[in-house]
Amino acid sequence: MKITEKRSTYFAPAERAEPEQIENDIRLFSKNEIFNTIAESVSTMLVVLNQQRQIVYANRLFLKFLNLSGSQSIMGRRPGEAVNCIHASLTEGGCGTSKFCRTCGAVGAILEAQQGKQSEKECRIITCDNDALDLRVTASPYLSNGREYTIFALHDISHEKRRQTLERVFFHDVLNSAGGISGLSSILTEVKDPEEMVDIAQTIKRATENMIEEIQIQRHLSSAERGDLKLEFKTFSSLELLIDLEKMYSKHEIAGSKKIQINPNAVNIPVTSDPVILRRILGNMLKNALEATLPTAKITIDCRQINHKVRFSVHNPNYIEQDVQLQLFQRSFSTKGTGRGIGTYSMKLFGEKYLKGKVWFKSSPDKGTTFYIDIPENLNEQMKWKFANEQNV
Repeated sequence: MKITEKRSTYFAPAERAEPEQIENDIRLFSKNEIFNTIAESVSTMLVVLNQQRQIVYANRLFLKFLNLSGSQSIMGRRPGEAVNCIHASLTEGGCGTSKFCRTCGAVGAILEAQQGKQSEKECRIITCDNDALDLRVTASPYLSNGREYTIFALHDISHEKRRQTLERVFFHDVLNSAGGISGLSSILTEVKDPEEMVDIAQTIKRATENMIEEIQIQRHLSSAERGDLKLEFKTFSSLELLIDLEKMYSKHEIAGSKKIQINPNAVNIPVTSDPVILRRILGNMLKNALEATLPTAKITIDCRQINHKVRFSVHNPNYIEQDVQLQLFQRSFSTKGTGRGIGTYSMKLFGEKYLKGKVWFKSSPDKGTTFYIDIPENLNEQMKWKFANEQNV
């Protein structure tokens, strides 16, 4: 069999079959009436892959999942490329060849099937549209006309994972907020200084408001994933937002003796965006930093103005291991146990899909970890401009 020239890869082989061979494989399966009847009668998305993991057959359920009327556009593509995975275009070799693909259950299952055994795994995919897919995949070796293929079945379990995660995260976050209020209330009974009492009472008020926001944000997250979240624009001070976050999380039960500090050089500028959603994103960054670091750690929050964007950041001295970095923004992935892991995923969903910004992180053993979000200074104006241009199309 002819294949393309050898290409570099971080994981699975990058080479692809020649177009002529792909056409031969497509004809082979299109003419196999028995196989077609079986493949179209099952209630499972099903594709057939050649030895280079390229699609040579897809049943109607898979095409419907992709909102396609025909299969021609995905023939010769790999599964990640067909579903528009954000990692499929990172390397010249495509799906299966980036460093992120090392942790992909889909690629792993296919490679195991190519070794002659059936393999079932779960995989989490974020698409280029910031949609999250949770799939259960089964890869099985298949021999036809003396050639080896892989039958690749996909089950969309996104709704199941979404429900489980939302329920567990909801209770976890609300209990965390309630715990913070309880801790502050205990301190209040021991304080004699009136000024300190007022300060703690105000913090309790903010903590209560935060718990209400936790409940509201779960509703927001469900709306965001359905694509019908409505933003509420307000103009607020970037520095006041940082001060509120510092006060809130410094007295949070997960903070302990850790110190949250605002960078002295943080800028104070008016920002027009959705403050509830932005506070949620930065709050998740802070909680991740507090949970990841040692008791004596310092967490630094910052705000900078870059061109017409505002960059918020949260830094902690802890290093994130490489295998964790590769999966960090995937729904349901967590180092904290079953049902967690929606925090980093929601940062990406809210920050990029709705606040029209960019969310990313840097992590190294010597510099620690910093999470960033860049957002427009005036999201309301940007959204108005976008709407006006859409109306004129």
